Amino acid sequence: MTLPHDRSRLLVEQGVPTTFFLNSIDRWIQTMITDDRGGNDSTSRLVEAKVIAKEQGIVCGHIVVDRLIEKYARDCSIQWNLQEGEVVKAGEIVLRINAYSSDILKIERVLLNILGRLSGIATSTSKWVSISENIGIACTRKTDWGLLDKWAVHIGGGLTHRLDREDALMLKENDVASEQKNGEDEIDTLKRIMMNIDLEKNTEFTIIEIRDDEQAVVAAETWARLQSNYGNEKPIVLLLDNMKIDEIKSIVEKLRLLNLRDWCILEGSGGITINSLTEWNTSGVDLVSTSSVNRGVPPLDLSMIIEGSDE
Repeated sequence: MTLPHDRSRLLVEQGVPTTFFLNSIDRWIQTMITDDRGGNDSTSRLVEAKVIAKEQGIVCGHIVVDRLIEKYARDCSIQWNLQEGEVVKAGEIVLRINAYSSDILKIERVLLNILGRLSGIATSTSKWVSISENIGIACTRKTDWGLLDKWAVHIGGGLTHRLDREDALMLKENDVASEQKNGEDEIDTLKRIMMNIDLEKNTEFTIIEIRDDEQAVVAAETWARLQSNYGNEKPIVLLLDNMKIDEIKSIVEKLRLLNLRDWCILEGSGGITINSLTEWNTSGVDLVSTSSVNRGVPPLDLSMIIEGSDE
């Protein structure tokens, strides 16, 4: 089953960052440069700078670093020794920069912060992915650096999930509760909301949070009917948030017995840790989503060494 949670094509298309992604990158870079207040050195000379990894990890951040140099150090010449997504070993040179020392010092800390953080997230994600056997690993919208975090998760082999509120329709428990009319139970409210979904816009990627097996069956049945009437076969994502594994296995079995499993993508979420992945591998879900792949993750340890140029 193809999961709609991979939205990386909206960030980079055919190797080229989209305007949507570039605008986000520019906002983050400008804030970091402004806060750092670098530059204005009284003397400057032509030098070569090397960024060296002090530990093993996955390199991520080419697009962002290239954009940083393009906008704030245009006289710099940069040479990457490793491609995006490649593994760097401790002691290896990640990239070289040839430029005047004043330009390099202006961007040094911002560059290392960006490259270290994104590489750290990519490295963390790859560890999660290596443990998962038959389920996808997705981040959430709980990010510290927005789309930059999302990109790093993608480079590490994970799924970006929704990039923003407009990217996919998500109906959570509070959305259903806020639409509930007097005298109407939750199941009837859920059906009514689903019947009003704009399928022209939301067929590809719709997520509904469900709390028990009854809601799961009703959501799957309603979606199957809607899609059949629409002449489509796209499954709906059922978000199983903060449920125990045994509860989820029961839902999976009930959907299977009712021939509704193919109409659903089951997403486990809530309290998931890397140590619990082996248990999630047997739960029957198609993927898990967690902010733990990108939040609170240590950056890849990098350093920059500046040497005089022979020129």
